[in-house]
Amino acid sequence: MPAITAVLGDITTQQVDAIVNAANTAMRGGGGVDGAIHRAGGPAVLRDCIVRFPNGLATGDAGWTTAGEMPATWVIHTVGPNFATGERDRSLLVSCYRRALEVADELGAHSIAFPLVSAGVYGWPRADAIAAAVETLATTPTRVEDVRIVAFSPEMHAEVQHALDARAAR
Repeated sequence: MPAITAVLGDITTQQVDAIVNAANTAMRGGGGVDGAIHRAGGPAVLRDCIVRFPNGLATGDAGWTTAGEMPATWVIHTVGPNFATGERDRSLLVSCYRRALEVADELGAHSIAFPLVSAGVYGWPRADAIAAAVETLATTPTRVEDVRIVAFSPEMHAEVQHALDARAAR
């Protein structure tokens, strides 16, 4: 089981093998985490998305590209369900974390940083988004040793840390 930590900061600056992008199905960049990753990684990330995902990526699936100019080696893109538009199947959200770890294992990554998938503009209720992330990352078999959940705000960081502490206390 990997060590899971809550990190307050910018996912694009994490010194890890792979960062996870909360992408959209088109795989051509967007807002929020997706936009930040594409801006920080530079044009190489979009070029790789176009080549590797000419038809996009399905909700709940994951795939990888270069990280471009970011310190990570890879970006693992995963498409979370859009709660705000009625995609409310929690198994799709869980699949995002599971599939990202599977891709990390395929790449040989030992460290990975995740955002809270679907918890931003896609509107997944934050407490459940955190619970899905913590549960799935703690119970999915993987060779990844260092898993980070990166929160951009102090409030979200505190909530993630609380969930990790509660899981450790069990």
